Amino acid sequence: AAHALARARAARSALVRHRADGTAAPGLAALDGRPVLLETLRTWLSVHGSWENTALALGVHRNTVRQRVARCGELLDADLNDPDVRMELWFALRGA
Repeated sequence: AAHALARARAARSALVRHRADGTAAPGLAALDGRPVLLETLRTWLSVHGSWENTALALGVHRNTVRQRVARCGELLDADLNDPDVRMELWFALRGA
């Protein structure tokens, strides 16, 4: 978190920017209109990337979670293994 905050301060930019309609932009724009993917990503991040706990929370198979999270990464063009990326997405999702 400290690293991402330092980067944002150095760039003098906000970690998350929001559009007037309340959705995060451009970070989450690729997931607009995809509520299942948004909920999967939000849940997955909230359980610290646990496939099993996400699957239990959503009532789906863990492979379904893996596929959805992978799709989120593709659509967002983001490395979801990077903890800074996860943190920024978490904050964006909290505000969405």
